[in-house]
Amino acid sequence: MSAPDQTLLLTPLNALHLELGARMVPFAGYSMPVQYPAGLMAEHHHTRNAAGLFDVSHMGQLRLVGPDAAAAFETLMPVDVIDLPVGKQRYGLLLTDEGTIIDDLMFFNKGNNEIFVIVNGACKVGDIAHIQAKIGARCQVIPMPEMALLALQGPQAVTALSRLAPGVEKLVFMTGGHFTVDTGTQKIDVFLTRSGYTGEDGFEISVHESQADALARALLAQPEVKPIGLGARNSLRLEAGLCLYGNDIDTTTTPVEANLLWAMQKVRRAGGAREGGFPGATKILAALAESTGSAAPKGSRKRVGLVALERVPVREHTELQDGQGNKIGEVTSGLLGPTIDKPVAMGYVDAAFSALGAQVVAVVRGKPVPMVVSVMPFVPTRYYRG
Repeated sequence: MSAPDQTLLLTPLNALHLELGARMVPFAGYSMPVQYPAGLMAEHHHTRNAAGLFDVSHMGQLRLVGPDAAAAFETLMPVDVIDLPVGKQRYGLLLTDEGTIIDDLMFFNKGNNEIFVIVNGACKVGDIAHIQAKIGARCQVIPMPEMALLALQGPQAVTALSRLAPGVEKLVFMTGGHFTVDTGTQKIDVFLTRSGYTGEDGFEISVHESQADALARALLAQPEVKPIGLGARNSLRLEAGLCLYGNDIDTTTTPVEANLLWAMQKVRRAGGAREGGFPGATKILAALAESTGSAAPKGSRKRVGLVALERVPVREHTELQDGQGNKIGEVTSGLLGPTIDKPVAMGYVDAAFSALGAQVVAVVRGKPVPMVVSVMPFVPTRYYRG
């Protein structure tokens, strides 16, 4: 157990983490648990097989309120906000005027002219300031620093949570609502969605900071649930082929390069009813048109999944080369996948090497490690779609 650095912010669950023997590390300006005594591998496998509880209270939560909120928010992203049905959630991307990625986020249509937004912890101060500056005159931008966020992930998450909050089992992936969690000693009001960032079924639960500890203890009292740290959160999301902001996407990458075109609905693309109208639209729509042509545009790059052909973990910032030793890219995330039991990675390569099955070489401590471009996710997702 390690005491937190007092220069770091503490989440409402800090005392519980220390009580459980977590190893704490600095992350996004907070003291966060990287792992508990069982260790990363055990935590990873437990989440894949049962249910893991994550403290993600470092994330930023905010509300956009007003009749113009959806239309205003849509001007910041290349996604469809206006047509998102009430009760549903969607993935979004805040963009710079150059069309690069400020942050990725989740947003939910709560109805009554209100959009609920969750942004990454390391970016939340800048994100909220950006949103306020760009659309604050069109709707209320209301940060929610008083709210904690817990993620309950794994195939038995629904069993554990429905015991305390009947009705959550009726939700499907990317839907949510307000629920009451009955701990036996108190009733806790929460807002939750059936979503997460592990590739497993599960829930993200927004709760007032004053009740976060009680909620976490009630969930950990369920036989299926164990606490999980940042280490396993990272290995789970990588196996699921999900980007980590700051590693796999940032203000040097565009949605086209990052292979996030699935997040751009047809209505915002060329020929769509609300074509363009987002930062960097001219550049992104031109790159999108080029990328769908018969040949990859010269000098372009793509985010790809990679599997090593030798049992050598390939970490971030590792150079990728072609068979002649020419640099063609770089790994942005990589580790030995505990579920797949192979070294997996994602990174950017010249578009000419981005086809499935293409072979590249990672240079690990001066030695060549052959890798093959592979489909993502590396482990099939198990989201509940009904």
